[in-house]
Amino acid sequence: MKLTEIDLHKELKKYFGFNKFKGLQEDVVSSIISGNNTFVIMPTGGGKSLCYQLPALVLDGVAIVVSPLIALMKNQVDAIRSLSSEAGIAHVLNSSLTKTEVNQVKKDITSGLTKLLYVAPESLTKEEYVTFLKGVPLSFVAIDEAHCISEWGHDFRPEYRNLRAIIQQLGDVPVIGLTATATPKVQEDILKNLDMTDANTFKASFNRPNLYYEIRPKTKNVESDIIRFIRQHKGKSGVIYCLSRKKVEEIAQVLQVNGISAVPYHAGLDAKTRARHQDMFLMEDVDVVVATIAFGMGIDKPDVRFVIHHDIPKSLESYYQETGRAGRDGGEGHCLAYYSYKDIEKLEKFMSGKPVAEQEIGFALLQEVVAYAETSMSRRKFLLHYFGEEFDEENGEGADMDDNVRNPKKKIEAKDQVVTLLEVVRDTNQLYKSKEIIFTLIGKINAVIKAHKTDAQKYFGKGKDFDEKYWMALIRQVLVEGYLSKDIETYGVLKLPQKGIDFIKNPVSFLMSEDHDYNETDEETTVTASKSSGVADEVLMGMLRDLRKKVAKKLGVPPFVVFQDPSLEDMALKYPVSLDELGNVHGVGEGKAKKYGKEFVELIARYVEDNDITRPDDLVVKSTGANSALKLYIIQNIDRKLSLNDIAKAKGLDMDALMKEMEQIVYSGTKLNIKYWIDEILDEDQQEEIQDYYMESETDSIKEALKEFDGEYDTEELRLMRIKFISEVAN
Repeated sequence: MKLTEIDLHKELKKYFGFNKFKGLQEDVVSSIISGNNTFVIMPTGGGKSLCYQLPALVLDGVAIVVSPLIALMKNQVDAIRSLSSEAGIAHVLNSSLTKTEVNQVKKDITSGLTKLLYVAPESLTKEEYVTFLKGVPLSFVAIDEAHCISEWGHDFRPEYRNLRAIIQQLGDVPVIGLTATATPKVQEDILKNLDMTDANTFKASFNRPNLYYEIRPKTKNVESDIIRFIRQHKGKSGVIYCLSRKKVEEIAQVLQVNGISAVPYHAGLDAKTRARHQDMFLMEDVDVVVATIAFGMGIDKPDVRFVIHHDIPKSLESYYQETGRAGRDGGEGHCLAYYSYKDIEKLEKFMSGKPVAEQEIGFALLQEVVAYAETSMSRRKFLLHYFGEEFDEENGEGADMDDNVRNPKKKIEAKDQVVTLLEVVRDTNQLYKSKEIIFTLIGKINAVIKAHKTDAQKYFGKGKDFDEKYWMALIRQVLVEGYLSKDIETYGVLKLPQKGIDFIKNPVSFLMSEDHDYNETDEETTVTASKSSGVADEVLMGMLRDLRKKVAKKLGVPPFVVFQDPSLEDMALKYPVSLDELGNVHGVGEGKAKKYGKEFVELIARYVEDNDITRPDDLVVKSTGANSALKLYIIQNIDRKLSLNDIAKAKGLDMDALMKEMEQIVYSGTKLNIKYWIDEILDEDQQEEIQDYYMESETDSIKEALKEFDGEYDTEELRLMRIKFISEVAN
């Protein structure tokens, strides 16, 4: 059938029941029906699959759809079968079929009944299938999830690389590539790889104006923050993404223990459990799914109200894809990610075993994630720029839907610095990536700079009045404004476009905002956000500190013996008004609550009443008890005077991890008698000297103790003595 003979709207109504096409659908369908190679970039929820399903149903012959996910194929086949009285209208051809089923598929194709055949890329490499398909009339080949072709895509599949060669064997058929996310680099890769640079390209906007983007610092209390967030969105559906299966299980358990209906989902669960959990989520038997990225590929739940990233993803494409599962019905969608640079370092460590080429790509993609997380400019503008799209941050749709726009950081004039930056890119002949440009500006030498003799130039060190962080932030913002661009061929090399050349000649005002710094938090005492801005109740905190001082003075012990700072901060966050509730505060166990807690909960109760505070009873995060079995093991075996090395070995811990557990035990009020072990390492006088130090010290910081003793004792000795001291004096 020719396009002129087809009434597209009539066919759309007949098969799908819609009266009109959405967005670019009509143009795409026309292009495919006219027999053109076609490339479609359309964000999730834009109606991508209809673009090839409708042409397949109205054209002669069978359309082959290559897709990487068996579950997704099955869903689509079921959906198409529901549009027709013939079950054979759509089929799957993959490794899961029996011989009899394969024969049925072939029969339906030969008889002309089948219009859509879904295949996995691996199936297309089988000679018998290729030979069979050569002998039947084909309408076109559609390659779904086409970004899998590119090593720069967020989900590269090597088996996608040979698709072009296989399609050529099938004869002269039009090729349709479809993807829901692609940067300019990936788009170029796909077209080259499929040998379809002549394709009609259709690109829908990547802007999802109903999604709110927010990044919070990831601290030790991330779980209570997540629980509080979910309770504020009571009864709404949400997805929490974690990078490891272990973390998925842990978070799901913590949520369940705290009365939130949640299930885990990852590839380590058997297929039956996975399917059950997915159905529970779709049918609203549970509110939250905690998942690895294995989840959601085929999820078409329109009313997911929030997507939380417990761990930051490996690329901005993954982030966009995963956040895109929120608010598909156009309603609210809150995208919250927790970020700490430590997570990025972890991801870099994982990459170190991979081939060099893969590592380079991985690092480049990760740096974009860091840039997005740390930037203080409009996140929407940043994200859309990454996908090659302009965004007007004043009047664009959804302009105020992100944390940076709602809580803007102060901006500073940087016109002169932009000129300096652009001149350095020009004068170094546009050969360098950001790192070398920054080194040139601040006057730092590395091998690349030496090789090009850049350190001998008069502009070397021209920007040393500002630090590395400043220049990094400026480069990011100048890129987004289009005064610099990144080269697609040699990814990451900074180029000077015409707009940048014009800026050097005729500079205008450039206001830059400084990056967020997410790494100022002190390792030992990190505590998270309270109701709004991210701090515990400062006034109450001051009162608790005074009370701690008073109690400590009365008992003749240092304040940290009573309660540590993180415990006070947690009290100022949760407002516990009974000893039971106090036992749920960070670092406070039952013993400690009984011994010191009475005056503290009385003070908090008075404060709550006087200031008419609505208590966040939702903040008492119960632990899953998984950890308590380990603590019990440690306590029992120390009672038996077992060697600490043996205890650690038996539980697969190193000494540092064992001491952390012991510290938690004594700080929350349980006695541990490790004198038998310390007697092996330190004599009486040494023990007394350290004991006296702790007794008189204002702080229990090991750093301070090391300074005080100036190398006489090592960290391990001081930590063990601190455990002994707290155990004897505090508990």
